[in-house]
Amino acid sequence: MRTFHVTSSLNRESITRAGLDWNLMAASPGIAGSLGPEVAGVFLCRDQFEVDWFVRMNNTGGPVDVWSVDEVDAESLIDNGSGFHYVNEPIPPDRLSLVHRDLR
Repeated sequence: MRTFHVTSSLNRESITRAGLDWNLMAASPGIAGSLGPEVAGVFLCRDQFEVDWFVRMNNTGGPVDVWSVDEVDAESLIDNGSGFHYVNEPIPPDRLSLVHRDLR
């Protein structure tokens, strides 16, 4: 399954080097404005509707990037209780592709 992750453009270099890992969250606030991880995991969007919602909600104080995430097992997605999903394992850079950059 192909999913997507929306994050501050300030995180691009770190993601390119280390992938998506909530333990490395430091360059900017989370997309909802949180200064630390909301869950022990990586939030993923299942479709364009969710991507658009996260881009519009952007509380990072700057532009955001959208990354595609390959090889996600649909059964590994965890509902955080609000209908949004995450995986509880880091995602290595070789499973990521930058699909949109510097969106506002």
